[in-house]
Amino acid sequence: MVDGRADRTLEALGLAAAPATDPLLYPGAWPAHSGLLDGDLLLPLDRLTYEDRTPVLAVGSNACPGQLRHKMRETGITSPVPMVRARVTGLDVGVSAHVSRLGYVSASPVASPGAVRELFLTWLDAEQLAVIDASEGVPLPYGNYRRAWLPQQDVRTELEDGTLLPGVHVYVNRRGVLHDGGDAPRRHPGQHALLSELLASVPRLRQLFGVTPEEFCARARADAGLCELGTRVLAEEKLVTASGLERFVRDQQTGSPGTGSSLLPPLM
Repeated sequence: MVDGRADRTLEALGLAAAPATDPLLYPGAWPAHSGLLDGDLLLPLDRLTYEDRTPVLAVGSNACPGQLRHKMRETGITSPVPMVRARVTGLDVGVSAHVSRLGYVSASPVASPGAVRELFLTWLDAEQLAVIDASEGVPLPYGNYRRAWLPQQDVRTELEDGTLLPGVHVYVNRRGVLHDGGDAPRRHPGQHALLSELLASVPRLRQLFGVTPEEFCARARADAGLCELGTRVLAEEKLVTASGLERFVRDQQTGSPGTGSSLLPPLM
């Protein structure tokens, strides 16, 4: 580039790779600082709040600029996306109780009173919000996620300049999350570690997806029906618990996460 912004490209910053095309990278690389995702660039921000946009908290690959760029390009959206670092209290990053047809087991937010995490807030305009909603299955009757509003009294979101938001949106998994062997949700350790642990401990998953994370990703990406079977195995093996955020979802399913009719996909 001739304007001196070559060092702001996603490639130069190590943020270009998208888990959508390389699932073992999930959740992808997150920026070190807040920035404005503008095509292939991550530029400095001139402000941290955008009253005309919707604040959506990212707990997984939506905080990866390469993934966001991939999702927007697929639908022809070229408008910039502000990505703001935030200190979030009352929320942690758990593991979705479904196998994505993109080849990975994704992250989901879980209620965790007292937990403090550094996460990214994406400020989305109407077109961008529709794209991300669709990518999470929100418009579908049996999509994996529902978008929920978390008010400040339940989840505190503080920006870098000290601004405290009245609330934020987040995508809650309608199938529940994986537990830690007890009653609590487990934390997402990264894709390779997670798949290694699941394959080692659940023989039925090995029968479906092979014995290595690489095999798992390759088979899952090739077969949406197989992803459905894997999702059912997670529930049938009683690995699923509630995220603690179900009460914030307006059109909540009946029954408990991972049971009954809620297991009818499609898988995103």
